[in-house]
Amino acid sequence: MTILSADIRKKAHLVSGAVLGSFVLCHLINHSLGLISVGAMEAGRRTLGLLWQSTPGTVLLYSALLLHFLMALDSLYRRQTLRMPVGEALKIVFGLSLPFLLIPHVVAARVEPILTGINADYPMILRGLWSHASNASRQSVALLLVWGHACLGAWFWMRGRSWFARYEILLYTIAILVPIFALFGFVSGARSLPPVYAEHGAYGDRASISRSQNSPTAEDIRLALYAGFTGLIGGALALRALPSRGRIRVRYPDGRVAAVSLGFSVLEASRAAGIPHVSVCGGRGRCSTCRIRIIEGLEGQPEPDAAELATLTRIGAPNNVRLACQFRPVHNVTVVPVLDNDSLGTKTQLARHNGGGRERQVAVLFCDLRDFTRIAEHRLPYDTVFLLNRYFQMVGEAVEGSGGVIDKFIGDGALAIFGLKGSYKDACLQSLTAAMRLSEGVRALNQTFEAELRHPLRLAIGLHAGPAIIGEMGYGRATSLTAVGDTINIASRLEGLAKEHDCELAVSVELAGRAGIGLDGNRRLDISLRGRQARLETWIVENAAEISKALPAED
Repeated sequence: MTILSADIRKKAHLVSGAVLGSFVLCHLINHSLGLISVGAMEAGRRTLGLLWQSTPGTVLLYSALLLHFLMALDSLYRRQTLRMPVGEALKIVFGLSLPFLLIPHVVAARVEPILTGINADYPMILRGLWSHASNASRQSVALLLVWGHACLGAWFWMRGRSWFARYEILLYTIAILVPIFALFGFVSGARSLPPVYAEHGAYGDRASISRSQNSPTAEDIRLALYAGFTGLIGGALALRALPSRGRIRVRYPDGRVAAVSLGFSVLEASRAAGIPHVSVCGGRGRCSTCRIRIIEGLEGQPEPDAAELATLTRIGAPNNVRLACQFRPVHNVTVVPVLDNDSLGTKTQLARHNGGGRERQVAVLFCDLRDFTRIAEHRLPYDTVFLLNRYFQMVGEAVEGSGGVIDKFIGDGALAIFGLKGSYKDACLQSLTAAMRLSEGVRALNQTFEAELRHPLRLAIGLHAGPAIIGEMGYGRATSLTAVGDTINIASRLEGLAKEHDCELAVSVELAGRAGIGLDGNRRLDISLRGRQARLETWIVENAAEISKALPAED
């Protein structure tokens, strides 16, 4: 029976993990102060102790620890198959091994001071850990595992967020440097202990350490904690092995069948049967790439929960489409994975690394040469190709020089994206700068080819900003990073609007506002776009080069 909903369980796991991650970060920073001195480590411990060793802090910390461990066991129990990506497996293994590595340290640092009345300071802790090489090694391994577990958990949560790409390098740098500084501080602090504590070739007074560690009460507590955590993990695995209440069959259109226990999600059934099934977010209901169309057996199935319903509503899915990672059928069902060609029995290409789609806030530029067909019909084919290549070179230099990337060339037009790196505001400014440079560039081309062109080259540019899905799309060698979404469609239609009004640039008021510039003095239209209910306020700019007056000065 489910006491807590899936959404509450996820939030409990996330919040408890955030509390533990904050404590671990503070603890490792405290270790790194050993690079300064043991005194600095002790001063940091006392400062952080005001939070973590206070009664509210202690209750919060150990409640989060217990809750996080129980949520991990619950997740392990509910997982219908142990087939999973390597990252998920490592996160689980790290998490389950941590209690056994940390119990001796927790008992020595928290339990024994309560039993003996002697508070452990950093010199005492370091002497205890370095009294035996095994203690120091175990603590170092525990440090790396607990940080690795925290980083993997944070990565699984952050990787689908729109802002993650902007801070990815910074976060990876922090993830690497924090444990390195902590380990160096741990060693440096121990080595800086006074020589009086370096008897018998180790850091510490072995006699006092031995009396403390061999206290019957402390030893009993350690053994009880070992037994308790072992029993909890063993119990979760034993419950998984109990016979299920029934079996269901998930059929795929190419004839393959996954026979699984009741309670499996369709994604878990696919994995258990070795059937490829796309899932960019790892089966957490944060994307719709695993969605399936139910062609038989929809009647009597459980309704989608709030999180699944929100995703399905966002993509406008019909009633017979569900998320495979969230849909747990209660009787036999036949499904078609919408985005998994292998499950349909057709050829599929090898997915590129990091090819999964991600929603980003971007600025989009569409540009097109006006009446180029009329210009080209009076030129030799090779001359036309030469002129187009000079034009494409100018477009590429203008876009890349402004901080954007060329998505593709379409005939004599181009699609460019801004914001794959940097802030949303910067993306909007970059797109306007690119439009200005395109205007200047086409005038330079007209001067160069003035003697050869019966009519000057004229551009039409459309600019808009908003959310778009960025990912690898295409087939085989034609696969490339591209963008799709309503923002792309609107930018394309604004380019067409520029042609209709015989001007060089049509830019949405939204983009100009995001960039923080005004285009007063130009026409401002409130237009309706085909297929879009809301009207769009748009600036109509006769000469895109003139917006240089509104743009901030370049460094």
